[in-house]
Amino acid sequence: MAFYELRQYKVLPGKLEGWVKIMEEEIIPFQVSKGMVINGSFHGETDPSVYIWMRRFESEEQRVAQYAAVYESDYWKTQIAPRVPEYLDRSAIVVTRIVPTAKSTVR
Repeated sequence: MAFYELRQYKVLPGKLEGWVKIMEEEIIPFQVSKGMVINGSFHGETDPSVYIWMRRFESEEQRVAQYAAVYESDYWKTQIAPRVPEYLDRSAIVVTRIVPTAKSTVR
């Protein structure tokens, strides 16, 4: 059964606009090119420190393979990862694996 990752990030003060730009113009397109299925990208309506996004995986094996394709790539290691601490409090990242209920519209 498919499952999702709900990823919640704490964005540093004054950095939300820049982080959303990097996510939408670089990170999401790069991850999609490696096979990731991105279901949504959100920011807090009134709290500029909130950024949430969701990815879908068909199996644990697929998740492991896609993580390797993204996070072990030279592009990720040299172009993306070094910039992340400029925007996020990495110690506050929360990743929750979730499974849709029987009547969920995102099955």
